[in-house]
Amino acid sequence: MAEDFLRYEEMVETALRDVVRRSLALVAERGLPGAHHFYVTFRTDRPDVLIPTRLRQQYPKEMTIVVQHQFWGLEVDRETLRITLSFNNQQERLVIPFAALTAFADPSCKFGLQFEARPGNGNDAPAERSIAPQTRAGVPAPAPAAASAPADAKGAEVVTLDAFRKK
Repeated sequence: MAEDFLRYEEMVETALRDVVRRSLALVAERGLPGAHHFYVTFRTDRPDVLIPTRLRQQYPKEMTIVVQHQFWGLEVDRETLRITLSFNNQQERLVIPFAALTAFADPSCKFGLQFEARPGNGNDAPAERSIAPQTRAGVPAPAPAAASAPADAKGAEVVTLDAFRKK
């Protein structure tokens, strides 16, 4: 039962979500440098995701936003991303918990991460995927992808980050 106690997958996913949080916090503080820009994909069917009704109707399960040229009021705290974006020339405020993220990418440097959406406030729909969290780095995004080493004799899957590092 040591696996249940240590919860390595959860620890790794928390650390990788912190990479997203810290990246966005730096951009909120200093702006986007050079060609950097982000694709942020998140679950829209969670009750703690605050987006306009028309966007939720248009994107009932998942939505990807681009943080590049036209964004305002980027605020980042420990749990949440707040940003104003333009949709059809109308500025809209979005409040996105980091737990709702399913993917993050910075195509300018071929960096990407993929996440399992965490449960919301108890009223949300179950996540569509039931697989373990996957990470991607060094791969253009936001297309889903995963790579792993062969499973060992007990059936556990070992995922190595070396497979994703630039050589």
